[in-house]
Amino acid sequence: GVVEACLLHMLKRRAAGFLRTDKVAALFTKVGKTYAIAGDVCKKVQELQRQVEGRKNQPNGQEPLKRQGSTTSKTPVLTPQAIKHIWVRTALIEKVLDKIVQYIVDNCSKYYEKEALLADPVCGPILASLLVGPCALEYTKLKTADHYWTDPSADELVQRHRIHGVHGRQDSPSKRPALGIRKRHSSGSMSEDRFAASAREYVESLHQNSRTHLLYGKNNVLVQPKDDLEAIPGYLSLHQSADSLTLKWTPNQLMNGTLGDSE
Repeated sequence: GVVEACLLHMLKRRAAGFLRTDKVAALFTKVGKTYAIAGDVCKKVQELQRQVEGRKNQPNGQEPLKRQGSTTSKTPVLTPQAIKHIWVRTALIEKVLDKIVQYIVDNCSKYYEKEALLADPVCGPILASLLVGPCALEYTKLKTADHYWTDPSADELVQRHRIHGVHGRQDSPSKRPALGIRKRHSSGSMSEDRFAASAREYVESLHQNSRTHLLYGKNNVLVQPKDDLEAIPGYLSLHQSADSLTLKWTPNQLMNGTLGDSE
């Protein structure tokens, strides 16, 4: 998206195409007529677009069968975001985006107004040089549908908390540090291990993952368990899964890793 914004800055109308709504496509197509590398990218993008259109035109009900069948299908599964930036994305994956931008910079007078970013004698070459690094990478594993959930796992979060917390244990480093939770057993027979597991599960649920989506969270929400008890501050959160919404609350003491002598 950022690269596209740079490419579109003060692009000449003639280069963008008078009737074309996709100005990036018009620019790549025009550059491809005089630059073979850009021409190859145009062919690849057009083929991808044909495959995507063919996928859209499949009758309802065939898509799930196709996914469950052979994994050797060449029809790409592109997200809306990938389709939106398909020109820059394809050039990046083919490792030629930097070369195309450099060619555009070298011939900027054909495509841009004088005040354009790529027509600037300093900014234009800098942009092209910045793209050399990304174009050197092998994109063998592209981001999947759950790539937004980049938080560490619950186990790692709990370990970090225990390592940096004042209740850290100094025994075997290979053993996962346990949450320092104590609870009176007058109200039930739940063990400390089950409380620790419950705490870890809650920490995991607070962070985005492929199963649940954290919609809202607010700390220091007061809850009064009984009429004769003081209100307890805790963390309130709303989670969305595939089939339900879940509202969760946990005391701040539990979030901090210890309940002390609280019941």
